[in-house]
Amino acid sequence: MSSPDPARTALIVGSTGLSGSTLTRLLLSQGWTVYGLARRAQPDLPGLIPLNADLLQPESVQTALAGVRPSHVFLTSWARQDTEEQNIAVNSAMVRHVLNALRPHGSVRHAALVTGLKHYLGPFEAYAQGAQLPVTPLREDLPRLDLPNFYYAQEDELYAAAAQDGFSWSVHRPHTLIGQAVGNAMNLGTTLAAYASLCRETGRPFQFPGSAAQWNGLSDVTDARILAQQMLWAAETEAAHDTAFNVVNGDVFRWSWLWGRLADWFGVEAAGFDGTVRPMQDSLAGMEGAWRDLAGRYGLAEPDLHRLASAWHTDLDLSRPIEVMTDMTRSRQLGFSDYQSTEASFFDLFAQLEQQRLIPPRR
Repeated sequence: MSSPDPARTALIVGSTGLSGSTLTRLLLSQGWTVYGLARRAQPDLPGLIPLNADLLQPESVQTALAGVRPSHVFLTSWARQDTEEQNIAVNSAMVRHVLNALRPHGSVRHAALVTGLKHYLGPFEAYAQGAQLPVTPLREDLPRLDLPNFYYAQEDELYAAAAQDGFSWSVHRPHTLIGQAVGNAMNLGTTLAAYASLCRETGRPFQFPGSAAQWNGLSDVTDARILAQQMLWAAETEAAHDTAFNVVNGDVFRWSWLWGRLADWFGVEAAGFDGTVRPMQDSLAGMEGAWRDLAGRYGLAEPDLHRLASAWHTDLDLSRPIEVMTDMTRSRQLGFSDYQSTEASFFDLFAQLEQQRLIPPRR
């Protein structure tokens, strides 16, 4: 058995989340030594070294990382709070606590941070609102909005630690992430899968919940596998160091085109935009019992609808008053060429959810 390569030793912060778990599997497949830090790390993923810590408690983080000497740190964790002021305090602290705990070891060569398009569109409290909305496609050189934003606070913690400790950094800004993770707070793909499954069981149409701008306009999304590939590429590509990157699949689509295809996969009737925004939160309100019954009938692994569906975030994405596309020129010019069909992203996810008994089987 070969010895671990100290230059390919990763610490993934948030290893149980959507982006973190996908990156974990990629790095393990590439022969990296991988530590996974989370409140409840995955002990059953072959090859992963799980670490448990409360990221808001510096002593807990220091204890968990006392014997860890990573060459690369991937920061993929965040915690939603009631206000943006609280989001800033909590999420910047998590980044700071991790990097502070690693500082005495001096092992870190590169640190990557996952944020997202709220960098351009504003925080939850003012998302895609007001006079500051940028012209799309969104480009990395757009200035920060004059609004409080926890993504900015996280970036500033990363920049300060990199300057102090002498490591390189990268920032990765995905659009809506598509991939499998239970309990994820921003999970449009699994939300739609749970909703479509309920529509099929109850005979309801699969109703588009969003706005005319989203239904008719161009959009893109980010497969979690593409995000993982870009993070690995940036970590290993010197020309990509100390740079922020957008990351999306590489294709564009209209929900008016895609919605019927998603409905066909589940065998349900598609209902498009009819002139009224019909929030997903309303459609799923009171459906917890129906999901528990469905889970019992089919032996599903997760009977709690809210562990699968994040209706609030799906509404945030699909009710935006503007079409949203993302420019990837910066990473393309530096050699990142990975591409993913968005339709396949959804279908791959649905098949995975079905296989893992997270949604009922198609009849």
